[in-house]
Amino acid sequence: MSTETGTQTGTQTGTRTGTETGVRPGTGDGVGDSAPRPDGTLKVTGEFAYSSDLWLEGMLWGATLRSPHPSAWIRSVDVGPALAVPGVFAVLTHEDVPGEKFYGLERRDQPVLAVDQVRYQGEPVALVAADHPETARRAAAAIVVDYEVREAVVDPRRAAFDPSCPSVHPGGNVVRHQPIRVGSAFEAEVVVTGEYEVGMQDQAFLGPESGLAVPAEDGGVDLYVATQWLHVDQGQVAPCLGLPAGKVRLSLAGVGGAFGAREDLSMQVHAAMLALRTGRPVKMVYGREESFFGHVHRHPARMRYEHGATAGGRLVYVTAELLLDGGAYCSTTMAVVGNAASLGVGPYEVPNVRIDAYGVYTNNPPCGAMRGFGAVQACYAYESQMDRLAEACGLSPVEIRIRNAVSQGSRLATGQVIDSPAPLAGMLAELAAMPLPGDRPAEPDLRALPGGVAQATRGEGVRRGVGYGVGLKNICFSEGFDDYSTARVRVELLGGEPHVLVHTAAAEVGQGLVTVQAQIARTELGIERVTVAPADTSVGSAGSSSASRQSYVTGGAVKTACEAVRERLDGLRAAHPGTPVEVLLERFGPVEETREFRHRPTFPLDPLTGQGDSHTQLALCVHRAVVDVDVELGLVRVVELAAVQDVGKVLNPLALEGQIHGGTAQGLGLALMEEIQVREGRVLNPSFTDYLIPTILDMPPMRLSILENPDPHAPYGLRGAGEPPTLSSTPAVAAAVRAATGLALPRVPIRPEDIALTPERV
Repeated sequence: MSTETGTQTGTQTGTRTGTETGVRPGTGDGVGDSAPRPDGTLKVTGEFAYSSDLWLEGMLWGATLRSPHPSAWIRSVDVGPALAVPGVFAVLTHEDVPGEKFYGLERRDQPVLAVDQVRYQGEPVALVAADHPETARRAAAAIVVDYEVREAVVDPRRAAFDPSCPSVHPGGNVVRHQPIRVGSAFEAEVVVTGEYEVGMQDQAFLGPESGLAVPAEDGGVDLYVATQWLHVDQGQVAPCLGLPAGKVRLSLAGVGGAFGAREDLSMQVHAAMLALRTGRPVKMVYGREESFFGHVHRHPARMRYEHGATAGGRLVYVTAELLLDGGAYCSTTMAVVGNAASLGVGPYEVPNVRIDAYGVYTNNPPCGAMRGFGAVQACYAYESQMDRLAEACGLSPVEIRIRNAVSQGSRLATGQVIDSPAPLAGMLAELAAMPLPGDRPAEPDLRALPGGVAQATRGEGVRRGVGYGVGLKNICFSEGFDDYSTARVRVELLGGEPHVLVHTAAAEVGQGLVTVQAQIARTELGIERVTVAPADTSVGSAGSSSASRQSYVTGGAVKTACEAVRERLDGLRAAHPGTPVEVLLERFGPVEETREFRHRPTFPLDPLTGQGDSHTQLALCVHRAVVDVDVELGLVRVVELAAVQDVGKVLNPLALEGQIHGGTAQGLGLALMEEIQVREGRVLNPSFTDYLIPTILDMPPMRLSILENPDPHAPYGLRGAGEPPTLSSTPAVAAAVRAATGLALPRVPIRPEDIALTPERV
């Protein structure tokens, strides 16, 4: 199948049959169809209920007092002025935390409320509940905190390697050091070196942190929150409240984007504390500025690489040092380091590797999960190196990559064998063969020039460049994590017709997971009427909506539960031949099964050599970018992006294309505009006025080729698809800008002054 749309999207489907994928003939809107999203129309028309829309009679409003300092001791906290504000019902500090005072995803190192010190600007110090949001904010501002400001640790290199540097936490500043060691031959005919930097990117979701906590009659609390992982929230919140997990019940509220930033706690435990203290429902909603302080960001990185190759361009060795700034608390830094290290040479065959990846504590904003999760930073560096190597060997950027491309049977630097299709060379050849956009007309529309509608240029000094990027991303959780999902599927008679109810705790964060679950149920059971129940903690964990894992793991759980239901229905049919299923359900009642699904096991990386089968699945995406650059003004316009991605099996073509477009947009943003500006631990641009994200005017037309080469280990042969385009789009855009300008540009995002104010231009 091949289609062309107004956005120049082509979808290619490989040769596969229903038998090969395990897909049973179902009804319309099953696996492989562009089934409509049930939330789509509501979101477009503004009728969708997000977490910020929650409301209960008699509810109070919560507000947070945050530290203005990146590093300070707390001498005292005086809440008296806040309590004196009319309409205030409660003011809480760390002394009011009823249970454990610390939480965290990988280490419980983050205080619910600051105890004796603050480690980053924006750290929560106190909470207020009041009868009006503005009252709560005024009362929080009235709290008097006596700080003793101290030196902030802001340089990650000093934090990691300088023995005289203060420790942000006891035990030192290195959260994790992961080496990769393969081979011993580190000499070559052609050697290229480079130092690269990736700025701090924000997930920039449009729906800020918000939710509602409701005290329950049993002494527990019901939380309605926008999150990515209901059960891990429950596992962190309950101990801090001093309650058993069963008394902290979470339901997923409408999520306005996530991209990793909702894996960590934000307002969940704070709202619950206020609700339990006041005995009233408490709602919390962050403003945009507070949101920038209220969640983790992408780890900024400093990286040093050296690539050695033969004169013909075959890689001999790669050495690298990757330094990731984790900020004030651990969050997911350990796992991010593991990804950066294990994927640090990219999808290339390299016989000799020496990598050292570090994640460190500083007093900068905390960093954690963001789409691409450690692989993005490494990809920008190793792809920049591949372009340098191509130039040194006299080869094209495509040819150097094809000569070193992995394929099925190749070994990664960790020793893991790629045991499913990995047709990278063919993907690159297909991408290179795609037609390029035409030249600019002699007098182009000003909107088509760098600077766009601002009309900063009239075409003088505009040069075109073309660049390529390749990314390799792990899918699902890695390094031995017990990664599973649970699904409950029920078939019953409603209104005289069979009806399927699917219930999981998997978070729909905008990726279309609700739609996919229903598609799988229709396909496996052949029943058209399917309802996906709201996600909550009354069913077993589905893990996080991250790591491009939910279609694989929750999709696998729904498929497995449906198969169990189908087996029971087939048994009833066999025992009562010729009896319609409607009659069987009426006579014998509903059929329900709950199943867990786990992918194949993974293993931790060896702490000394980095060897180990650490990943479940690997996904490839390749990008080509075409840009126009005004070299005098430093302005860049992306003219076109083209991508080839192998997804194993397309579950929903339209949703899949949306994921590739969205991931590409975030990669473009990192390449050209998105960065949280941090100076001496302080955030300078916590707003969408000063933190820029791509708009519809910045995204160019896209050409897509979507390949289906099934992974035999995955449900339906699918391959996680949400993150890979975020990797390869950034280096492709950067490479295109380099091609247009002739500049090295070792840092993203590329700023106008990086182009216009270089010594070559001044």
